[in-house]
Amino acid sequence: MNKSKGRVTLPIEENFLEETKELMDRWGADALRDSDGTKMDEEMKKLHSKIYTTYFVARGHNEFAEQHPEEMQQLYLMSLYNTATESSLKINFLQGYFKEQIDADYVHDPKKWWEVIDRTTGNVIDPASWEVIQQDNQLLIRDAEPWHEYTVSFLAYMKWDPTQMYNHITNNWGDKPHEIPFDARQPYSQQFIRDYLQKWLKENPDTDVVRFTTFFYHFTLIFNHLGKEKFVDWFGYGASVSVAALEAFEKERGYRLRPEHIVDQGYYNTSFRVPSKPYLDYIDFIQQFVARQVKELVDIVHQSDKEAMMFLGDNWIGTEPYGKYFRETGIDAVVGSVGDGTTLRLISDIPHVDYTEGRFLPYFFPDTFYEGNNPVIEANENWLTARRALMRKPVDRIGYGGYPSLPYRFPDFIDYVEKVTNEFRDIYSKIKDAKPYTGIKVAILNAWGKLRTWQTHIVAHGKFYKQTYSYYGVVEALSGGAAEVSFISFDDVIENGIPNDVDVIINAGDAGTAFSGGEKWKDVRLVTAIREWVYNGGGFIGIGEPSAVHHEGRYFQLANILGVDKELGFGLSTNKYFTEKTDSHFMAEDLDVYYFGEGSGNIYALSEDTDIIEYSDGSVRLSSTPFGKGRGVYMAGLPYNHENTRLLMRAMFHAASREHDFKKWHASNMHCEVHAYPSIGKYAVVNNSSSQQQTDVYDGNGSIHNLTLEPSNIIWGEM
Repeated sequence: MNKSKGRVTLPIEENFLEETKELMDRWGADALRDSDGTKMDEEMKKLHSKIYTTYFVARGHNEFAEQHPEEMQQLYLMSLYNTATESSLKINFLQGYFKEQIDADYVHDPKKWWEVIDRTTGNVIDPASWEVIQQDNQLLIRDAEPWHEYTVSFLAYMKWDPTQMYNHITNNWGDKPHEIPFDARQPYSQQFIRDYLQKWLKENPDTDVVRFTTFFYHFTLIFNHLGKEKFVDWFGYGASVSVAALEAFEKERGYRLRPEHIVDQGYYNTSFRVPSKPYLDYIDFIQQFVARQVKELVDIVHQSDKEAMMFLGDNWIGTEPYGKYFRETGIDAVVGSVGDGTTLRLISDIPHVDYTEGRFLPYFFPDTFYEGNNPVIEANENWLTARRALMRKPVDRIGYGGYPSLPYRFPDFIDYVEKVTNEFRDIYSKIKDAKPYTGIKVAILNAWGKLRTWQTHIVAHGKFYKQTYSYYGVVEALSGGAAEVSFISFDDVIENGIPNDVDVIINAGDAGTAFSGGEKWKDVRLVTAIREWVYNGGGFIGIGEPSAVHHEGRYFQLANILGVDKELGFGLSTNKYFTEKTDSHFMAEDLDVYYFGEGSGNIYALSEDTDIIEYSDGSVRLSSTPFGKGRGVYMAGLPYNHENTRLLMRAMFHAASREHDFKKWHASNMHCEVHAYPSIGKYAVVNNSSSQQQTDVYDGNGSIHNLTLEPSNIIWGEM
């Protein structure tokens, strides 16, 4: 491959000038960036490159924050559950929290802003029945009911920025000052934020791109008493809460939020919870405020003839790029961490910006670059998974983060990144303006819809929990598949119906979660809309516990479409006769083994109309059922691998009764994929594995030819 230059951003490090020049040349970097804990010296700025400068809006200014401690950022937290053994109960509500991060808020009246709940009954305790013992950080409940459990929901000040705290602890920064976050909603802070940015821009004339990391409110990251992560929610709005915000919300929305609307029984409204209306109202309220404030800062940056870039992480709350107000911010570019294909599409699909950039892994930190480890393994896995998605919708730039002196000691890694950067530029130059062929359109149905596009079952930066990998595989498979993907919510279907151009709907998740739907499935408007749509020819794929809520003798509320239901133990007296597997099926043609991960069990077929494709351990794992002119497909789970990617693609074409279109721009070998670009007359056959592969390639007319691809190779062809 010919060596090329550009579209790559390289992190810098002090006293690393000559090595940086070498890496810039080898990787073709045309931009340099600093990182948390590094500062670009003058010689670096003289290199022929674009200069990105990290800018912290609401942290890193302790001289100001210490003058206005009352404007420190706040959040609601909940104590541990405490059992009363007599009629009085003392609760140490800070127990389990990191004292270097959290202080209780005694500035604002606890009787007005805190809440004590009897968790055995759910009743809120009258403030007259409790008092705060401030010197001990305790709360005393009088007239407690013995053997009931109680919690305290309290306002706290967050006195150490969570990202800096993580970096501080991870990199052993010793006595480096703890950065105090302050609140953009407060008057002094708001004025300081604007004034300091204007001053900073004058002092940094060499900066081309102001890399906001990010704006005002950090995702929820709370540490425990040991200084370890206690609670992490990349979508959490908890750190945007303050007395000022709560008062403004009540004035604007006409009702007052309870602490419980934020702490949510200790779940803190994670993205796995079906969101309540008050919480959705609060998200909307914060997004409007943040968009207004961001626009002011972006305008200031533009007045200095510089670009404004947003890092999709850290303090990104309120700037969700698929939200209603993101366009109003005026942001020029977004950069985010790429952990896999899903997170690449999360970044590359972002609308209303001039360009997008992906920060690839591994991060140049000592937890990866240490003697005896081979970072090329992680880099290769990261590139191959992300590249699938890149072939569908590329980011405009790639880059890395951390301390470059660490990877510099690993020559094989330097060589590998040189190969990756060249391959990226080659792909981008060919397909940057080309729309890929898509054989089918699928809508992912959950409680969040468009707001959380490419963000189902995600934790942060492409990570997932053991309990969710069986579902996260759906979006990972789709991120690089020849399908057009959209995200719709239950409320979208209830209010607007199902879009006319959708071929297949997928509902995947555990019962009760936002991704399965929980109580939403009791809404007659939702179930009847989907039943009618499938009956008239639509395809529905349910994975895990789709449409699950126990109601009127059904667990899966779309059991009549799916042809299966889950045995909860109430129907054990009813025999389940239908267990025989079908001899052959379109969905199973490429597969010898199945892998459903932590997939749901105790699934039984309702009638002989259900084609059972896989049945094991007394449970249906994969099936298909006709429903009118449409079809319902059930899968127990779908972790990501090449086999399951093929299974999902076959399932979609089958559910939509489009089997005849499946082998258009298709590779017979499931470790390979074909990406076609009709508008430029090109196609690419991609080997997604690290071993040699041979495959039959089907073009758009069904003609076949055979190819052998070297490990990780791409072969381009003309239509």
